[in-house]
Amino acid sequence: MPHPASPDPHDATRRAPGLPLAPTRARAAGRGQRSVLLAVRSAVTLHRLLDVLPVFDGDDRVRVRFTLVPGSRFDVDALTALDRTGARTIPWRDACHTRHDLVLTASPKGDLHLLPGPRALLPHGAGFGKALSGEGSADVPSGLDPVHLLADGEPWADLHALAHEEQALRLARHCPEAGPAVVVGDPTADRLLRSLPHREEYRTALGTGPRQLVVLTSTWGPESLIARRPRFPAELVALLPHDAFQVALVLHPNDHSRTGGFDLARWMGPALRAGLVLARPHEEWAALLVAADAVVTDHGSTGLYAAALGRPVVGAHDGGRELVPDSPMARLLARAPHLAAAHDLPTALDAARRTDLREPVAHAFAHQGRALTLLRGHLYRLLGLGGRPAPSPPPPSQRPPPHRSGPPSSPYAPRSPATASPCTASPRTPANRCTTWPPNTPRPAPARSRARPSCGSTHGPGPRPPTTRPGRPPAGRPPSWRRCPAAGPPQRSSPGGRFCCATATPDC
Repeated sequence: MPHPASPDPHDATRRAPGLPLAPTRARAAGRGQRSVLLAVRSAVTLHRLLDVLPVFDGDDRVRVRFTLVPGSRFDVDALTALDRTGARTIPWRDACHTRHDLVLTASPKGDLHLLPGPRALLPHGAGFGKALSGEGSADVPSGLDPVHLLADGEPWADLHALAHEEQALRLARHCPEAGPAVVVGDPTADRLLRSLPHREEYRTALGTGPRQLVVLTSTWGPESLIARRPRFPAELVALLPHDAFQVALVLHPNDHSRTGGFDLARWMGPALRAGLVLARPHEEWAALLVAADAVVTDHGSTGLYAAALGRPVVGAHDGGRELVPDSPMARLLARAPHLAAAHDLPTALDAARRTDLREPVAHAFAHQGRALTLLRGHLYRLLGLGGRPAPSPPPPSQRPPPHRSGPPSSPYAPRSPATASPCTASPRTPANRCTTWPPNTPRPAPARSRARPSCGSTHGPGPRPPTTRPGRPPAGRPPSWRRCPAAGPPQRSSPGGRFCCATATPDC
């Protein structure tokens, strides 16, 4: 027997016949409570929604549940991330047959029109700067495509919460049928800005010290930095002086999901052992941007967040069809210096420090510092609630795990080289104890330090050149092992050096 038509515009029985809707909405309303469903398709959308949840902090009238939207290749990591939050979840089939007072999502993909209730859609990045081939209409920015914003020719989202007026204009141009759009700002950008006072705390946890922290950011897809230059992080770690620079990498969450922790550890193991810091998604990438001295980015929106923090930005996008022309990210890359090769980084950093990126940032983020306050008003209007104080400010980004001096046990643990002070060889401290090893350079077995006839000599990675046998100290005189002052900072002059200078002669 078919179900009768319902006057409720959010009733989904006409779209998913077979089971009646559970009357949880009516019961919740009777108790003065409201049910909010967060529809998660991947770890990216989950992290975005977690930045929005503080709008409900302190309100016991709001009950939050999560559901996993089927159809994504990256839903396994989304489930894992959900489990870590301790959140309550609802199976997708049950979610489609339960009334909700509000449905929140940060991706337009999937059968979201089957979820009954008023629906609010947020972007899952900054600036709508990418168009992905094979996903909807060609050359239409991801997130603004009518293929995903319309169901049977009708808009399924009752509210689009955007970060800037320019995004609202682009939404109207690409999808005129879309529902109402409001400009509230970017909650993720506000979280990063609120984390700025914790910069030194983050740098201490990373073991950065007085060094410059250079953060590499790579988006998802065949045109990303890590897809086109997979050896780039290892090259930088090998080329930059280890006592002057620390290198970190922020991968797109989809790369973490696709590759997995085991293969990431194997693939990037040499660079990680040499000091590369690899951040987990969500909290740690934001802490790295705050702690950074400079950022090297492809065409992903993480570069816009770095520029919003005032960090010098170097572009490493090698062209292609994904970058949307005249988007904020395209404007940023047009202004930022371009890095073609790893050995050009020092020159590019000097140019980046002189580059003003305020214009593209101004076209990406409006109402900075007020996103949650503005968003709360619109969401509570959809919920039919009011009369509670404004939400608490977004919490700062989580501090990275503390620096570990021992060998890495996980690809996600921050690592930094132990080269803050000059390396001194001694009979009890082999040179390999205080040397940071370049990628793909095998470590020699621990051995006695040997005296060398000359001072200041170092050897780069690879086989040692033939040398004469080092001289021995005079008979009856105990060797005095110490670093020769004339040698200078050994690893600054040769960051890939495998041996430090030591002498047993009284002349040095």
